[in-house]
Amino acid sequence: MAPAHFSTTQLGITLKGVFLLVFAISLLSCAAARQPQTQKLKVHKHLKRLNKTPVKTIQSPDGDMIDCVHISKQPAFDHPFLKDHKIQMRPNYHPEGLYDDNKVKSETNERESTLKQLWHVNGMCPEDTIPIRRTKEEDVLRASSVKRYGKKYKSTAAPRIMPKSADPDLVNESGHQHAIAYVEGDKYYGAKATMNVWEPKIQQPNEFSLSQIWILGGSFGEDLNSIEAGWQVSPDLYGDNNTRLFTYWTSDAYQATGCYNLLCSGFIQINNNIAMGASISPVSAYRNSQYDISILVWKDQKEGNWWMQFGNGYVLGYWPSFLFSYLADSASMIEWGGEVVNSEPDGQHTSTQMGSGRFPEEGFGKSSYFRNIQVVDKENNLKSPKDIGTFTEQSNCYDVQTGSNSDWGHYFYYGGPGRNPNCP
Repeated sequence: MAPAHFSTTQLGITLKGVFLLVFAISLLSCAAARQPQTQKLKVHKHLKRLNKTPVKTIQSPDGDMIDCVHISKQPAFDHPFLKDHKIQMRPNYHPEGLYDDNKVKSETNERESTLKQLWHVNGMCPEDTIPIRRTKEEDVLRASSVKRYGKKYKSTAAPRIMPKSADPDLVNESGHQHAIAYVEGDKYYGAKATMNVWEPKIQQPNEFSLSQIWILGGSFGEDLNSIEAGWQVSPDLYGDNNTRLFTYWTSDAYQATGCYNLLCSGFIQINNNIAMGASISPVSAYRNSQYDISILVWKDQKEGNWWMQFGNGYVLGYWPSFLFSYLADSASMIEWGGEVVNSEPDGQHTSTQMGSGRFPEEGFGKSSYFRNIQVVDKENNLKSPKDIGTFTEQSNCYDVQTGSNSDWGHYFYYGGPGRNPNCP
């Protein structure tokens, strides 16, 4: 066969095509190389913003680094509205009456013997500092984007509850599931509860299990205000399966505002003993010792700020009232209970546990509970809630049962194993 012959014009077109192909591949390679570098720069910039220069650093046995940051240098003060804010070092009023320093002091020894975070083993933060869990590069990289790190996802975070007028068929579109008790129909100025602490098993890293109090205001559309506090296991957020103290807030239904713990400006911490996002130890065990924590969130009606207390006397700090619209006045609904993410496709249910992973009917020592649940009224008194409702999307996966007695006041058991023969 005779060899092929190309005219100079044909050869030129062929070489031009090859050149363009090589050039295109080269551009794509450069773009691909630039992308991780740009992402890395964004992550490092974000870490620099979050991790303030510490006065002292304490390494926790679980691998966390706890930075003791001067109280005036905490992330809250990155907020433009807080540039000249004078820190309120204690609330004007406590829901049980005037704030009593002597009472808190007399309880200190008892508190310290029962309430621990793992990092306490290796030291404490000095006065005039607050403990902040250091954010690592891998923490941010686990998020869908730098911007979304430390935030709940709008499409999946909207409260499950229901004002009674809500359509129950719309409730479970989010992939989140709940077992809660709630009150509505009044103005609420805070809530309190004691809940036992567990270490539920999580099926997939992008799922979580939590138990918390919700302080809610507004409609359940895009103007929802929410303050949340409790304990959670969240591998995606923390990189492990430890049970951790956490808080969250939003003023626009988890769209642009708010975050977990101190991962954005907003919450002002005054306490040097408790680190938000740090591990709680010990935790309850099935048919064994039970360990619980108390959380109180209330509104200082003189200043308007929402305060949080952990345990019998650790007043942690406050959310300034300007962060909110509806909660600048009061809450319209309070919820207590558990929540999990069910990310399984095709209708199959996750085996992520809620609470202890046991159903409520198993009772004390086996099931998880909230006890002594209370609300704060306009006169700043802690009161037993009236007309408690309950809600769960699938009671064969996670359930809730309420009760009351003289020791535990109003209480409920809640939780479950997720996937089981009755919850496929």
